[in-house]
Amino acid sequence: MNNLDYITMKGLNKLKERLDHLNIVERPEIIKQVVTAREMGDLSENAEYHAAREKERMIDKDISHIRARINKLKVIDTDKLPKDAVRFGAVVVVKEKDKLTKYKIVGIDETNFHKEEAIAISIASPIGKALLGTKKGQKVTVRVPKGDIVLEVVEIK
Repeated sequence: MNNLDYITMKGLNKLKERLDHLNIVERPEIIKQVVTAREMGDLSENAEYHAAREKERMIDKDISHIRARINKLKVIDTDKLPKDAVRFGAVVVVKEKDKLTKYKIVGIDETNFHKEEAIAISIASPIGKALLGTKKGQKVTVRVPKGDIVLEVVEIK
């Protein structure tokens, strides 16, 4: 197992909620749409039927992917990790030039679930990778699409 399989408990719960929503809400609704479209007649020229079937395939693919990920993921109790350096689950305040930004280092499956306390960045992102292991006061240079940026670690929570 590598750190790309790490997830916080909050992230795992949100992933499970997403899976439940797909299974309980979205999949039954799309199945109804497939049945309704099928009843319209000739399937070879039935755009509604083909669109509904395609959406059903996408939902089934998402369900399979999420199930596979949940079985592979390892929950990390971030409260037990030391705060002396940037680690998985840390909230880190960095300074770029004169601008302060707060990031939360999270798993690749949960970047959309942590919005309230900081900008969620994946442990696999360029910034996430560069910050891992850094300590307060350290500077790192990160190559991002807009070019190289220098970040100084101001605080680790």
